[in-house]
Amino acid sequence: MTKALTNGQGAMLETRQPIYVVGHKNPDTDAVASAIGYAWLLRERDGMETVAARAGSVNAQTRFALDYFVAPTPMLLEDASPRFEAITNCIEPLTPDTPLSAAWQLSAKTHRAAPIVEADGTPVGLVTGQSVFGYLSQRLDMTYAVFGKLIAIPCGEACDTDVPKFALTDRISDHRERVMRTQRDDFWVVDGDGKYAGICTRADMLHPPRVKLVLVDHNEPGQAVNGLAEAELVEVLDHHRLGTINTNMPISFHVDVVGSCSTLVAERARIARLTPPKEVAGMLLSGLLSDTLAFKSPTTTTRDRGSAAWLAWHAFGMDDAERKMNEFADALLQAGADVSGRSAQDMVQADLKLFESGPVKFGVAQVEVTSFNAILPRMDEIRAALKALQEQRSLDFVALMITDIVENNSLLAGVGETRFFERLPFSRKADGVWDMPGVVSRKKQLLPTLLGMLQG
Repeated sequence: MTKALTNGQGAMLETRQPIYVVGHKNPDTDAVASAIGYAWLLRERDGMETVAARAGSVNAQTRFALDYFVAPTPMLLEDASPRFEAITNCIEPLTPDTPLSAAWQLSAKTHRAAPIVEADGTPVGLVTGQSVFGYLSQRLDMTYAVFGKLIAIPCGEACDTDVPKFALTDRISDHRERVMRTQRDDFWVVDGDGKYAGICTRADMLHPPRVKLVLVDHNEPGQAVNGLAEAELVEVLDHHRLGTINTNMPISFHVDVVGSCSTLVAERARIARLTPPKEVAGMLLSGLLSDTLAFKSPTTTTRDRGSAAWLAWHAFGMDDAERKMNEFADALLQAGADVSGRSAQDMVQADLKLFESGPVKFGVAQVEVTSFNAILPRMDEIRAALKALQEQRSLDFVALMITDIVENNSLLAGVGETRFFERLPFSRKADGVWDMPGVVSRKKQLLPTLLGMLQG
């Protein structure tokens, strides 16, 4: 975010606003990896100030990859709504015993109210034209007052002490209506301890700088970081179906038919003749292998295989890179398939994606296992968690796709009205559970089936 600062003399400075590269909510390995890779590429190729971000917690598989390649975890960005930190003017404050003349000079330089703050950082009040005139009119006979005496008054006596405070991390939109109902123009911004961080104005709140975003591995608003409508969308890079995102200005929007978004990032790096660092190459390879199930998914293309070979050279070195990649792929998939210590609630929410088809809102989560035997005894627990999720998110139906990465088959556990499942072209295995032999891709196999069922 752009943050307004001042130098020691109160002159305004500007810091450069970063661009956050972020994947979808409930991020999988490809969402995290493509954010890391594309943020690196945009910095190296285009000189952009980018920050890799994630819109949720990393799962076990992603953590394995991050640790394996000693890659830093992207920062958590759960909401892109402008915060008060983006409009905070960090003006050097004055103490209550400072002469009013100093506040006069400070306000003339900054064109802002002069903040009066105790030595420990506790806000006292703001010196404004109105506060000064209010003080003088009530306490001094201005007909005979000497000007020198007036400007020697301690700031603490002539400031407005009833100024509302907002925290640096508060969303501006949560307080805008309240501010519009007041006649005030200046406000405190404080840190988590209630100490002085700066000031802001009503005008600042009306037009705050928007957080700049590049979305990777998704293009549907329902899957994007919260606050997308209040952010400035710069670019989209994805490999899923199209979902409408409205923008005020034209943007770069690229969706392509490959097995992973990491493939698209790798291709752009190769075209730019850039060599990714080992940790970047390793993470992009992890995202690619995860999304293609180590090339077993029907979403896999020759482009994915070519990018994987190129990334493996940079991640493992040229010697025996294919063998090392295959060994790593097995370990990576195993890391994401261990559900023994996971709760049912975690399994139905960790890789959940929300969709809309006309008036119908639904969610589909996916979990990978090495054997259905690890999860079948917990099916009642899973369906209870799905029911709770359906009610919590106000969905018409919700399903969990349970994929056996060894046998390349899946089960589907679902809750919702019967009419939403009665046309499924799969055999019923148990109450609310369907057998889906050969189905492993939510994007290419299951989602088109569900959408066709709803639209047919």
